[in-house]
This record gives sequence, C-alpha cells and structure tokens, in this order.
Amino acid sequence: MNFIFKYRRNKIDIQKIKLILSNLETKKISLNEAFDELRDLPYEDLGFAKIDHHRSLRKDFPEVIFGEGKTVEQITSIVEKQISRNDIVLVTRTTKDAYKSIKNNVTDCIFDSEAKAIIIDHRSLNTKPTTVTNEIVIITAGTSDRPVAKEAAIITELIGTIPREIYDVGVAGLHRLIDHLPILRDANVIIVVAGMDGALPSVIGGLVNSPIIAVPTSIGYGANFEGLSALLTMLNSCSPGVSVVNIDNGFGAGYLAGMINKKMQGK
Repeated sequence: MNFIFKYRRNKIDIQKIKLILSNLETKKISLNEAFDELRDLPYEDLGFAKIDHHRSLRKDFPEVIFGEGKTVEQITSIVEKQISRNDIVLVTRTTKDAYKSIKNNVTDCIFDSEAKAIIIDHRSLNTKPTTVTNEIVIITAGTSDRPVAKEAAIITELIGTIPREIYDVGVAGLHRLIDHLPILRDANVIIVVAGMDGALPSVIGGLVNSPIIAVPTSIGYGANFEGLSALLTMLNSCSPGVSVVNIDNGFGAGYLAGMINKKMQGK
C-alpha cells in the first residue's frame, strides 16, 4: 500500500495535514508525493461537479451530496471520490438505483428508504454515538411528516448525537403532546416538523425554553400550497425562540441542531 493511498483512506483533518508536512520535513515522503496529496484538498474538479474536500476542515463535517437532479453515474462517481477521503458520506434525496450502484463497491452502505438517503459511516466504534439522548428531540405533527424528520435524524446522528424521535403529536390532539413535555423540557434543541397548518412549533415554543428549529413540510391539502402556508405560519410565530428552515428541509434542520448541540457541549 503506497503512501498516497494510505492517506486518502483517512479523514481529512488538521492532524492529517500536519502529518503530511511532518513526513515531508523528515524526508519520509518526497516533495512530489506531498504535492499530489495536498493539491486536491481545496476541491476536486470532476467536470460535472467540484467536490469541496476542505469542507471537513472548515465545518468539521464533509460535504453532503444532494442527489436530486443528479444521474446515478454522477452520484456514484462523487461518492467514490468522497469515500476515499472521508469517514462519512451522506447522499440526500436520492434513489434506490443510486444505492445499488454504490453498493457494488461499498458493501456496507445503507439506504434509508423513508428519508431517501444513502449513508456510509466508517467512523471507528469509539467515536460513534451509541445511545439515544434527549439532547436533540425531533418531533412531528403527523405520521406523514416522518420522511422529513428521518432526514433530520440521520444527519444529527452522523454529526454526533442520536436524537429522541416523537411522532404524530400534532395540534389536533394536544393531549398526545403533553405526555412528552418532560422530554421536551430536557432537550438542548428541538426540531419540530409539521405540515397542514404548521402550528405545532408555536405551541411547543410556548411550553419550553429550548431553541426550536421549525420545519414546514409539503404535506397538506390544496390551500397548503405544498408547504407554503405552513412556512408562513412558522415565520409568523408569536412564540420566541423559534427559527425556521425551508420547506421539507430536514437536512438543514438536523445539521443546525447538531451544530448547536456540539457548541453547548463545548466540542
């Protein structure tokens, strides 16, 4: 196994760069070998895509692949480049055909059919979260909102926290929500996913002192306008402490929740 391949199997981080420079200084590697490894760190140009390999250094999490609108071949090619440099690869809004193509070379990849996401997680066991906590709670108004919530749950776990998931406790039956108040009041961050009238984030916002990330979904009848009415309701919330992401953007909500929770933990 040559030097370049060994390093490309490791996560891109500050320690890796220091190691490359240290090995160059001690003449364990040549100038050309160091150059070959470092030149693609900013980004790698595939023609149809420019992969941001520096994302892990800037954000402490690799670039996530948005699958919608990409061909199976494009997704597969991007994943192959990503997996050579990162322990985690995530494809959102993708298809089972893309999963089958990737699985030919990455046998341990997982396809979440509900979230329509492909997950590759090669972190060492001692760095993966193993238990569900109340640090991040994901809650939905209805069962139909689950796919968006699952997308949020996947990214929060990859960032470092397995969330508590609570489903189908919308405003049409508030007694279902009240049973979970102790959990909600214990949370560092709450993601609230709701379609239809989008009222659930405001209700929860009036009951807890945790920051709330509201996610409007496109679930609803005609006047829901594919999530626009829920979005406007959430943006007009009178409950303080409620922020709003875009319609169906479970990924954005989960990523933000993961970042907030890490900061609260001092990581």
